[in-house]
Amino acid sequence: MLKYLAPKSIKPPFARYSHGVEIPAGKRLVLCSGQLGIGPDDAVPEDAGAQTELCFKNIAAILSEAGLTLNDVVRINAFVTDRAHLQAYMDVRNRLFSDPAPASTLMIVSGFARPEFKVEVEVLAAG
Repeated sequence: MLKYLAPKSIKPPFARYSHGVEIPAGKRLVLCSGQLGIGPDDAVPEDAGAQTELCFKNIAAILSEAGLTLNDVVRINAFVTDRAHLQAYMDVRNRLFSDPAPASTLMIVSGFARPEFKVEVEVLAAG
């Protein structure tokens, strides 16, 4: 059983995420490389929310190869290229992950390998 860590001595999370997640011995770990909002047909939507949807769809496919689902995600690292994309990313994340939510970091970065990308997401899953 995963243990979600929320020390009373520190400020609660600003959004839907956990400060920490303890993974017990015996769990398998899957580390997923950063996924961009690109479809199998090389299409990249303009909208940051649609890109986020594709990021998590790609992650779900990778986890499926290991017999896991998004429910097994214990850590999310997400990157957006502009503060204006934060809410679109968080709306998708909050819809896909219920409480207790994974540990999470969200950063604003200057860009990715191609200028049309606005969002990148990497995860750690335990199953």
